[in-house]
Amino acid sequence: MPMTDPAIIEDNLHSIQERISAAAGRTQRDPAGIRLIAVSKGQPAEAIRSAFAAGLREFGENYLEEAEPKIRSLDPSITWHMIGHLQSRKAKAAARLFPLIHSLDSLSLARKLSRFAADAGTTIEILLECNLSGEDTKFGFPAAEPAAWAELIREWGEILPLPGLAVAGLMTMAPYSENPETSRPVFRRLRELCERARRDLPQADWRELSMGMSDDFEQAVEEGATMLRIGRALFGPRSRNSEKPPVR
Repeated sequence: MPMTDPAIIEDNLHSIQERISAAAGRTQRDPAGIRLIAVSKGQPAEAIRSAFAAGLREFGENYLEEAEPKIRSLDPSITWHMIGHLQSRKAKAAARLFPLIHSLDSLSLARKLSRFAADAGTTIEILLECNLSGEDTKFGFPAAEPAAWAELIREWGEILPLPGLAVAGLMTMAPYSENPETSRPVFRRLRELCERARRDLPQADWRELSMGMSDDFEQAVEEGATMLRIGRALFGPRSRNSEKPPVR
């Protein structure tokens, strides 16, 4: 059963915040500069309301079909983040629903989002998703080899002037491992790639690094994360039948 008890979610949040502060302290960072995005994929509205009552205001969803009814029914002050893979055919709906998209992974998708955002008279903050592990199962711009970074930077330079989009930084997912330290090199490379982008494309705002999840967020903080995408550590495990909604 999904966790909806407000007291347990509040306790979980307090524990996570303490761990974030400790990790930030180890690298002389201000924890106030680290945002916790509550991953509400597969969670019912009651759980999100409990997290909202505990003080969280930013929530991340993976699937448009699941996100839309939540966005329409829950508190309008919530900031919704699209954190899952975004198919081109769903770009119009995503541009309407999400002020921030973590998972932009191609120039063609950027052009579609730009057109829909411009038509709506809005600006979407976007993060460029990078595949730093080289895994075929992961989405993102191919960034596993530093030798490919120059071409990536060139391609990103075509995204920056697109109307309706504001590039705010980079996002990645580390490979799953029972040892969270295996995520550290991936996080470090994302930070290095962001520094390269900041140097070569100074016209953009490269302030955000979205990396780190329930199992490895402390390592992400130590390597410079500004956004943590945390679900299970906050809400507990999802129910099996909530992994993905049916495609409509």
